[in-house]
Order: sequence, then C-alpha cells, then structure tokens
Amino acid sequence: MKHVPVLLKESVEALNLHEGQIFVDGTLGSGGHSAEVLRRFGDAVEIIGLDRDEEAITRTAKVLTAPNVFLRNESFRNIDRVLSGLGISKVDAILLDLGISSNQIEESGRGFSFMKDEPLLMTMASVPEENSLTAKAILNTWDEGALELILRGFGEEKFSRRIAREIVAHREIKPFETTFELVEVIKSATPLPYHRGRIHPATKTFQALRIAVNEELAALGEGLEKGFELLNPKGRLVVISFHSLEDRIVKNFVREKVKDGQGKALNKKPIVSTDEEMRENPRSRSAKLRVIEKI
Repeated sequence: MKHVPVLLKESVEALNLHEGQIFVDGTLGSGGHSAEVLRRFGDAVEIIGLDRDEEAITRTAKVLTAPNVFLRNESFRNIDRVLSGLGISKVDAILLDLGISSNQIEESGRGFSFMKDEPLLMTMASVPEENSLTAKAILNTWDEGALELILRGFGEEKFSRRIAREIVAHREIKPFETTFELVEVIKSATPLPYHRGRIHPATKTFQALRIAVNEELAALGEGLEKGFELLNPKGRLVVISFHSLEDRIVKNFVREKVKDGQGKALNKKPIVSTDEEMRENPRSRSAKLRVIEKI
C-alpha cells in the first residue's frame, strides 16, 4: 500500500521554510513530507530525517537521494543526540507526524493490524533488541490491574476491565502468540452492539498496546521539549496527531510555552483535513495539526 502523507500542503507551508535553513523530519516514515520539501526547495534546505523503524529508513533512502538529505535510524526523542552527531546546534523547523504509517500496518509483519494474523510484537523498531518489550510480553505477563490500566489510559477503552479479565483467563489456557488470538478474546469480552460500532472493537486495545510497547507518549513529551529547545528564534515546531491522548500532550505543551513567553501559537484551533482529503484518505479524518513558533 502506498503511504499518503496527511495534511501535506498544510504542514509543509506551516514549516515556513526559507533557503539556507535546516529542517528536521522527526518521523520520516515513507518520506512524503520530506519529499515535498525537497521538491519545493531542492538543495537550498538541509533535510534531516529520523525514524525508529530501520525499514522506513532503508525504503526512503532509495527515494530521497539528494546530497542535502541526511537520514538516521533514531527516535525523535533523541533529536539532540542526532544533531550533535551532525555538528548542528540549532534548526529552523521540525515536523512530527505521529502515530503509525500504512506501511507498518500493511507490510511490517509485526502485529500492528487486527486485520492480519501476525506475531504480537508491535515494536516500531524493525529488529527489536533481545530484551525489548513486546505486546506478547505484556499480554502474557502483566497482571490484570496493569492490563486494565493501559487499556483504559492509553486506549480509552470503556470495556478495559472486561478485556483485561478475559486476557488473563485466556493466557492461563494458552499464551498469546498472534493478533487474531487477541482479537477473538476482545470480541468475547465485549457486547455484540460494540462489534457493530463505527470502529473495530479491537482498535483501542491495539492502540493501547502499541503505545505501551513503544513508550509513545513519553517519547512525544521528551521530543517536544528537546525539539523546541533546538529551534532558532522564529523556528517552528509542527505536529500532526491522530488521537486525543497525543493531541492533549501537544496542546498542553503549546499552552505552557505560550504562557512562559517562549513561543507563539499560530493556530488557536487545530488544523484538520478538508472533506476532499478525508474522502481520498480516510486515515486523515482524525488528524489534527498544531503549530508553535519560538520567540
């Protein structure tokens, strides 16, 4: 599946880039946003692309071949380390396009999708380290209270208690291995009307596990702070979020920086996709874009 960048025009314009500046794409993915920056500015803007997924870096390196593009297999929470390694102290614009890409859902084989029967890994890293956390480990070893907490806290799942209880009961008979095993447990733990809702009944549980495995909310908070610190005056931080937990963190971050006199919010309400984009790319329906400019 070809990954379609969400809010492409709006986000690239919000970066407010000019010739001679440095742009950091903190969530490179398939490189759609960076490709657009390259198309508009050529070699006049230096592009630094980061991604935790080594497969994304390998795939995108074949497309973004210009000498002014530097790609690194690293989380944006370590943006300070990456820039230091490149001998860069300040940048002019940073983009974070949060969540998961269609490539990871469709092609990674790591269990991100409840529509495919795959191993329950859910790691952003294409090759997890030996002792790294996986969804399977959470499901098979965390106690019922901890499971309920992450389903409710990270997934905003209203049936978190029922699902956690069913997970524990299932693993006593057979440990979890694949996504379809988890989907069946979620279905058995939730009422039939829930299965006919707007979203799949497994959506929130899968979201919660992915966030927990990859420490996504902690990484976001850390990345926002470090990224903003590394911006030049009048530099911009542009963030696209896809669920309320992410957007709340970004919104509160912007509010605090404005309150402290360090930044200026460039949109009181988040920018959302047009009706046309939503029709062409359903993934864009939940996207919210916020922009802060450093003072």
